[in-house]
Amino acid sequence: MKFGAHRGGSRRLVTEAQQSFTFQRRALFVGAAQGAVAALLAGRMAWLSIADHDHYEALAQANRARSTLIPPRRGWIVDRAGKPIAVNRSDFRVDLVPDLLGDRDAEIALLAQLLLLTPDDVARLRDDLDKAAGFQPVQVIEDLDYERFARVNLRLPDLPGVIPARGFSRFYPAGPAVAHLCGYIGSASAEDYKRDHDPLLITPGFKIGKQALEKVFDAGLRGRPGAKRSEVTARGRLVRELTTQAEAPGETLHLTIDAGLQDYVAERMGPESGSAVVIDCTNGDILAMVSMPAFDPNSFSRGISHDEWNMLSANDHLPLLNKTLQGLYPPGSTVKPMNALALLEAGVSPSDRVVCSGQYRVGNSFFHCWQHRGHGAIDMPNAVRQSCDIYFYAMARRVGTERIAAMARRLGLGESFPLPVTSQRYGTVPDPAWKLRRYKKPWTVSDTLNSAIGQGYTLVNPLQVAVMAARIASGRALVPRLVRRAADRPAGPLGIDPAHLALVHEAMGRVVGPGGTANAARLQVPGVAMAGKTGSAQVHHISMADRRAGRAAGDTGAWKLRDHGLFVAFAPVENPRFAAGIVLEHGGHGAAAAVIARDALTWLYDSKRAADTLARLQPGWGGDIAARMTRERTVWAAAQAAQKAAADAEARSVDNAADPAPTAAADAVAPPDEDADNAASPSTASGVDE
Repeated sequence: MKFGAHRGGSRRLVTEAQQSFTFQRRALFVGAAQGAVAALLAGRMAWLSIADHDHYEALAQANRARSTLIPPRRGWIVDRAGKPIAVNRSDFRVDLVPDLLGDRDAEIALLAQLLLLTPDDVARLRDDLDKAAGFQPVQVIEDLDYERFARVNLRLPDLPGVIPARGFSRFYPAGPAVAHLCGYIGSASAEDYKRDHDPLLITPGFKIGKQALEKVFDAGLRGRPGAKRSEVTARGRLVRELTTQAEAPGETLHLTIDAGLQDYVAERMGPESGSAVVIDCTNGDILAMVSMPAFDPNSFSRGISHDEWNMLSANDHLPLLNKTLQGLYPPGSTVKPMNALALLEAGVSPSDRVVCSGQYRVGNSFFHCWQHRGHGAIDMPNAVRQSCDIYFYAMARRVGTERIAAMARRLGLGESFPLPVTSQRYGTVPDPAWKLRRYKKPWTVSDTLNSAIGQGYTLVNPLQVAVMAARIASGRALVPRLVRRAADRPAGPLGIDPAHLALVHEAMGRVVGPGGTANAARLQVPGVAMAGKTGSAQVHHISMADRRAGRAAGDTGAWKLRDHGLFVAFAPVENPRFAAGIVLEHGGHGAAAAVIARDALTWLYDSKRAADTLARLQPGWGGDIAARMTRERTVWAAAQAAQKAAADAEARSVDNAADPAPTAAADAVAPPDEDADNAASPSTASGVDE
């Protein structure tokens, strides 16, 4: 068969020229395709090496060098003289990253052995690991001694994901004395990171403000982070350190507080539950703002244990509540000097007398004076000095509640002050319009009488009580401040007749003297006299049956049923410089608060004399704050251990073991609840012992 022939069909001849042409055409096509691919590759290589040079160089550098943020040192908080209130101190710490852990249980067990962790520490660590994001470092321990720190470093090959580091921790030298003032710091939560996406928040050792001043001024106190660059291998092993950019520490926060006075007042409160505020009458500077009992902010900053948190939460003296701003109390008779100013402004003569027989009748009801036998015929100065309830009942009814309420607001009651705080409760200054709006009921004579002695619907916080004292002392509309500022303008006048202020000053001076309700509170500083006013506020109604049974005294019986004790003061009487407001929860009597105010103001003039007084008192209280808190923790731990042992024994005594009994916790006593008007239910009163 010939080439090109097809069986059963026509013949087609394929010449050599045709074959050559077909080959050349296909070769040209393949060559063109190869050239296009080569051009594309060359173009891409040019693009990568020229146009994207910086991008890929950065990636290469990132693969070769690793950058680590250096947490900045937090700014200090200092007092008016530059004395530190919150500082940083060098410490050792150990963190771990959940995503890098090997055998979690084995590593935790080894860390517990090396670091001598308690079962509570291990439980907290496991709980934090369960809640943390995989990339978020979890604190194992901080404020670590060098010996345990060295142990961890020696065993690092057995502890993948564990990061020992040296850094700075927050420290509060005065501890509980500044707890509610400064607050505390803590590690950022997952919610904080999701909100800000700031890598600093997940850097080991970095903490943010969680409460009070630490939280309000967190942005300025944080500072700016530094960075450390290290050369590493492809497997992440360190080759060498490259460069380090130093961090910028946070700003220093200057307060108006006197750190020495703050610490002294906290210690002088002893075992009492309450608060104290001292104000500079010349400019409104808050020199001390103490709420006791309190927590140790150092414990919170280190990471408080579950056991200590449960102990604080169960305490019926509410150590977690800042009572100076969030506690609300009837002011009691501390409002009588303020009421006297309202009466004078309404045209009442200070020499006008009211006969006090010990009770005041309204319809079929009787309102009593604290002095059951009565004061006889009494004028305004003596009514303030002896705290006669009947005088103020009669005079308040004479001039009307509206005038008294207006003076109360002018002196700072019911006011919310522009302070750098997260919250404050401003209480209630009642009048007929308020009651109609709040309760849809008309004002009654009983409401007027209760308000006249600082009871009924009237509620204030301790800071307002101190501001009232400072405004009466200075005659100016002082606004309290916590942060030092040079640009603040002087406070304007209150618009009260100076003669009226002088009369009230003199009457308050006689309160702290012979025949006064605070005679024991006279300053032991030569040439300096203190003016003041005691107050006692009932926390429950005293019925006639209680009076007949002799249960009218407010300083005996169960602690929760005793009267609150209050005292306002300023010194010197002639030219006031300092003012104070003290509130003792269930203190029983205003005189108990008066001696604390006496010693606080004494410290400003003679700190040694005040310190000697404190030294005599502390042994009877069981030592200073630190000693009492240590004892409280020991007693709490023993009680919990005994309770657990009893529960375990009971469980073993039955065939089917029941759940263990819940942890005992005292019912916390909170200040009155507020509604949209920031008001609380009224407290009925009929005159209480001053």
